Amino acid sequence: MRENRLRSIWRSGGAVVNGWLAIPNSFSAETMAHQGWDSLTIDLQHGMVDYQAMIPMLQAISTTATVPVVRVPWLEPGILMKALDAGAYGVICPMVNTREDAEKLVAWTHYAPRGTRSFGPVRALLYSGADYPQHANDTIVTFAMIETARALENLDDILATPGLDAIYIGPSDLSLALGCTPTFDDLDPKAAEAVDHILARAKAHGVVAGIHNGSPEAALKRIQKGFQFVTISSDARLMAAGAQAVVAKMRAADAPKAAGGY
Repeated sequence: MRENRLRSIWRSGGAVVNGWLAIPNSFSAETMAHQGWDSLTIDLQHGMVDYQAMIPMLQAISTTATVPVVRVPWLEPGILMKALDAGAYGVICPMVNTREDAEKLVAWTHYAPRGTRSFGPVRALLYSGADYPQHANDTIVTFAMIETARALENLDDILATPGLDAIYIGPSDLSLALGCTPTFDDLDPKAAEAVDHILARAKAHGVVAGIHNGSPEAALKRIQKGFQFVTISSDARLMAAGAQAVVAKMRAADAPKAAGGY
């Protein structure tokens, strides 16, 4: 079975540098995949991507060694299983608030006897190899998003769930839940304390901690703190930022108007 580089990077003590795909297009996904990201996450929750758009995006990522990850829209068994059947090597599930939620997530992403995932890895067999059924449970990575006040209250119970590989912090939703300004990097003190607390508890439970970032500077600081999965911006934001920089430079140059004319 094809190796899941997320797991090998974590075993070596390293951090995964993850890109984020909100644009529903295989060419943009292919372009991002060729830039050297360790993994790319296709966002089915808040991006413009649906399941049919996701398939060619996964195929485009497969032209590289970049690991394909999918953030599903919600904690629901059908979409979790279909994302894995399509070849995702990791799934990020939003709004996991209780131990029961985490147990459902683990069950729906693992084959028996560990879970209740239905069998039908149609494209996953093409991506990973014919022995996928024998090794999927130990290869796929399952992330639970921690982004609510209720999840904070139940944090240790969630982290103690057998089979849960990692947690992923959504700083904006977490900030909103705590009455703070929604942002990625410069968090209000209450939200920043919550992020540090989540990281510390994840380490104590031996669970990998991931987080979304707005800039590489913020991501590097969080790696130094111990995060092992850091997302920086998104394809849409990076495209906009690059275009803005070009246009701003042109406007600032104040090029002289062409001579002549009426």
